[in-house]
Amino acid sequence: MLAGIKIRSQLCWRALMAKDAMLKGYLQSLMPVIDESFMEAELLAIDLEMTGLDANFDQILSIGVVPIRRGQLILSEAQHKLVQIEGSVGQSATIHGILDAHLDAALTPEQAMAWFLTVSQGKVLVAHHAPLDLAFLQSGLQASLGEKTRLLAIDTLQLEKRRLLRQHEHLQEGSLRLGRSRARYGLPVYAAHNALIDALACGELLLAQVAAMGGANKVKIAELLA
Repeated sequence: MLAGIKIRSQLCWRALMAKDAMLKGYLQSLMPVIDESFMEAELLAIDLEMTGLDANFDQILSIGVVPIRRGQLILSEAQHKLVQIEGSVGQSATIHGILDAHLDAALTPEQAMAWFLTVSQGKVLVAHHAPLDLAFLQSGLQASLGEKTRLLAIDTLQLEKRRLLRQHEHLQEGSLRLGRSRARYGLPVYAAHNALIDALACGELLLAQVAAMGGANKVKIAELLA
């Protein structure tokens, strides 16, 4: 209850301060969702591929999203967008496989941010190691809209960390990575470093985590965001 009040208060303040109508609407659309159960709420599993890991310097190359509705992944509404960058993808191509030529028909960064705000309206974001993805999205929104904002997301990495620490398990290096976390729930191995596949993998992990926490009807969104 207290977690929900605090999160709603933060959203209310951010929405009040937002100048851009689309950003204001996005923030306002999240407020009623905070007190809903996982089964009632709409969520959006996301993943980004970037040229590097520094949101102050590197750029978004692609965004993958998979909606979660009534405790199910809606694959028919999954989307993957490539994003234009300044300069070349450089050596980062060896990780994500996105080449300069692939970006010829990609969205501009401004188009990508407008699309992101539209597709995520009323949906709570879900990401594995969410601070990294949110930092890039916040940087992109600031460049596109000319104003700072803070996004919030359910972080499947932090949920897994909490669960393991409650069980007094020793956290080995790499044990909280997406693939290793999925393996503990018997989820299949997927190829990494594709934004859409990783968004799907993150969404599946969250479903397994929620089931382990008591099920989609019992777990509240505020509990997952806390």
